[in-house]
Amino acid sequence: MKILHTSDWHIGRTFHQHSTAEALASVLDALVEAVREHAVDVVVVAGDVFDSSTPSAAAVEELDRVLVALHATGARVIVTSGNHDSPARLGAKAAFLHEAGVHIVTRPQDHATPITIEDQHGPVHFYGIAYLEPALIRHVWPDQRLAHQADAIGFALDNIRADLATRGGRSVVLAHTFVSGAEGESCESERGITAGGLDRVPVPVFDGVTYAALGHIHGRNTLAPHVRYSGAPLHLSFSEQDKPRGAWLVTLDADGLGPVEWLDLPVPRALATLTGTLDELLSDPALTDRESHWVRAILTDVARPDDPMRRLQRRFPHCALLEFRPSHVDASAAPTDPQHLASLTDQQVMAEFLTFVRGGEGPTEAEARILDDLVGHVAGTEAAR
Repeated sequence: MKILHTSDWHIGRTFHQHSTAEALASVLDALVEAVREHAVDVVVVAGDVFDSSTPSAAAVEELDRVLVALHATGARVIVTSGNHDSPARLGAKAAFLHEAGVHIVTRPQDHATPITIEDQHGPVHFYGIAYLEPALIRHVWPDQRLAHQADAIGFALDNIRADLATRGGRSVVLAHTFVSGAEGESCESERGITAGGLDRVPVPVFDGVTYAALGHIHGRNTLAPHVRYSGAPLHLSFSEQDKPRGAWLVTLDADGLGPVEWLDLPVPRALATLTGTLDELLSDPALTDRESHWVRAILTDVARPDDPMRRLQRRFPHCALLEFRPSHVDASAAPTDPQHLASLTDQQVMAEFLTFVRGGEGPTEAEARILDDLVGHVAGTEAAR
């Protein structure tokens, strides 16, 4: 049996206020083609199908489009909900889709009820664990201590192993959670679901199953031969710019886990972080090949230049993020003496602040007039109260 492991589609996501709809659609189309090309039997999607618990109509329509395309390849599809998803919305059509071979698992109570699919070697039991938020499921199992994600996932796997012991055969678990050892692949775009690192799920929790298809971490990661994250199919933050995008092609043979192969997916627009002064970034010929990238610019100018984003976007039309990290700041110039500050006028305080953040360059004459006007306006407003 061939299984394609993917997760974290985040349909409806924006990238620094830019829509990802067109880019994600092209990547998911490529994923469908990979399913067809490799004759995949089952596609598993381990949570965070949508980016929001209230997905837009366009996001819902996009999911429908992709599920129909996957079904047309002849593959079965198994989807679980993640921490971004609304179980009710994602699972709204689950009963109808089940009849078409698309299985959407959103009820925590269903984690130990497998979807069983046969191949020439016998049954494979797919256990979908919907995202388990302890605060929302304690009432379902009041006799269990479910204080953290680790408790909830451990409880679910105990139940799965118990069910599997009676059924026999091979097994695949879908879980959306943070497993210890994935710290190095964690990205800025993930929404935290653990508290201070104390809540991370140990890898041995997944002992006894043939393969664990994990979601939540947006970079691929292999925690054990049978425990893996596929990552998101699209770059969702600049912290992911060097991480490959793709999915795991998992083969189950008669004895259990067979070869596991990484399938690359296309990157519609590459990401780049450029560091230097504004003049350097605008003039460096070595950056020509970055002009079509999504760009994060880190400016090292000591004094903040005028209108930097507009000027950068003339050369890099897809510059999406701007940060200032001056190459030199004179810490001794910081006005830290309270008595000194108390002796200054409001205009002088603001002038000293500008001098400090600009590395020694105070307000221009025009800026000084603006400060005078501002202080006068505020004073007049206060007096009129």
